[in-house]
Amino acid sequence: MLKNFYIFRHGQSSYNLEGRIQGHTNNSVLTNQGIDEAHNAASLLQDKEIEVVVSSPLRRAKQTGSIVSKIIKAPMQYDDRFTEVNVGVAEGLHYTEVQQQFGDLYRQWRSADPKYIDTRFKDGESKRDVQKRVFKALNEYAQNSKYQNIAVSGHGITLSQTLMALNIEQPDIPNGAVIHLQYDNSNNHWKFLGFVN
Repeated sequence: MLKNFYIFRHGQSSYNLEGRIQGHTNNSVLTNQGIDEAHNAASLLQDKEIEVVVSSPLRRAKQTGSIVSKIIKAPMQYDDRFTEVNVGVAEGLHYTEVQQQFGDLYRQWRSADPKYIDTRFKDGESKRDVQKRVFKALNEYAQNSKYQNIAVSGHGITLSQTLMALNIEQPDIPNGAVIHLQYDNSNNHWKFLGFVN
């Protein structure tokens, strides 16, 4: 049996607009543009027969997921495993502050080079940590849920690291973008089918 996962990044948030690193920060909300991007994501998912929307519990993802859920008329639930990467001491800082304070560490953390997969800020997560927790959740939904078409409201790093785990380098995922993954229960194989547009 094939299961379809449509994973979308939240719409533009106040921190995105201000150039701040969000991570687990939960006081960043959708801008007007972000609300429009959430509506656009919903229109991309309208004909996908989505049975449930699973969202990160962070406000910007919840807001996006709620808009999508209402438009496509699918119930919404939350799962902490889809939360954005914890960037520890860098959370809430402006990108220029992070570059000044952390220099090489920040460049390594932003790099798609696999040798930096375990790089982390103090008190934060690595990209490997993110990949492990996201795929733990995805595999659980793929193997144990009754749903065949699942949407996930997530974040930029969680999406990029989902793709990196499948050997697809896409370091920057636009706000409101939707990716399509398919899981084949007959061979436990994940496949990236592209961006939905």
